[in-house]
Amino acid sequence: MSTQSFQNNGSNENEHNSSVLGGILLVAGCCIGAGMLGLPVLSAQAGFFPSVVMFVLCWLFMLTTGLLLLEVNLWYGGEVSIVTMAGRTLGRTGKIVSWLVFLSLFYSLMVAYSAASGLLISEFVEMATGYSWHNGWGSFFFCLLFGVVLYLGTGAVDLFNRILMAGLILAYVGLVSVGASHVNTNLLMHYDWSTVTMVIPVIIVSFGFHNLIPSLTTYFHGEIKPLKRTLILGSAIPLIVYVIWEWIILGLVPLADFKSVLDKGDIATNALKDVAGAYWVTDLAQSFAFFAIITSFLTVALSFVDFLADGLNIEKTPKGKALLSLLVMGPPLVLSLLYPDIFLSALNVAGGFGAVILFGILPVLMVWKGRYFQKLDKQQIVPGGKPLLALILALSVWVVLLQFFK
Repeated sequence: MSTQSFQNNGSNENEHNSSVLGGILLVAGCCIGAGMLGLPVLSAQAGFFPSVVMFVLCWLFMLTTGLLLLEVNLWYGGEVSIVTMAGRTLGRTGKIVSWLVFLSLFYSLMVAYSAASGLLISEFVEMATGYSWHNGWGSFFFCLLFGVVLYLGTGAVDLFNRILMAGLILAYVGLVSVGASHVNTNLLMHYDWSTVTMVIPVIIVSFGFHNLIPSLTTYFHGEIKPLKRTLILGSAIPLIVYVIWEWIILGLVPLADFKSVLDKGDIATNALKDVAGAYWVTDLAQSFAFFAIITSFLTVALSFVDFLADGLNIEKTPKGKALLSLLVMGPPLVLSLLYPDIFLSALNVAGGFGAVILFGILPVLMVWKGRYFQKLDKQQIVPGGKPLLALILALSVWVVLLQFFK
């Protein structure tokens, strides 16, 4: 289906004003999550200002690849998955590669969430009871509890997610309000450009909204203008949120404290424990971390269930849902039990390999094949032609190689 056929079925721009706001919030909510817990730890060595520069560059990179993916989606119309788009443009090989990378990306994220949740739950138990609980028990409890929620389906996940998103917003606003008065601007003056590449994979995965594009295309009847506005503004909100988050955390914690957290593979909020005079900040940051982990987990897990159900042809009967929940939760739980400090490593794998290949390399190849071989360029959303596509491809390959050799 062409873009024009979408536009014939759509309504005028004024009727989409409220829908655009909803779409913007969807994109922002998809980005903001557990990746924030790794950003300050990995960017501390580089410093605040180099990290902000990298945030902006990675945002532009991911926004561009998102618009490229939107262009491909508009060629075929409807709620066509990334795997299906890759199959139609790049053939069977493209479909297989995208399926495998999708699987790798989702499992890497699930492992990161499972490991981080175990740490948070264990700390909460120790704080409440004084009893030291192994992180593995925290991960097991987390996966068991929310595995049941996942089994109950979309309705249960949606209900939990709404409550948790409210908590996430309140915790973030409270953290910024209270933490701002404790920020030491001298700590923000440190910089080391030679280490700034360390944070690229986690930044990239933190701007991963591309999964939503097929649904948004259907939601806006394929109208390009509201779609572009939604992707641009929706991804710009997380950029602002991340910069403020970096300013708070890097302005509170000395660099030496971050080094010990990085060596342990811990989350950013653990670096706040020894910050003098900032007890409220620590509590709010821990609350924020809890909500960020669970909201990210629920949305990724639900998408993963649908992906596996479609890819493995498993019907969502009671037995089928139990099997899907086990497939989604089981392997990440095992890995987090075997490697409790795997959080940062899992995020790096997700961003440096999964997200870059799926959301960077594949969209470029699909657009190149569609525009210049299949002649499907009804309307080019991203200008720049072959030079821009070559640049995005080169940057994507560079990030993959950077992560591989690191």
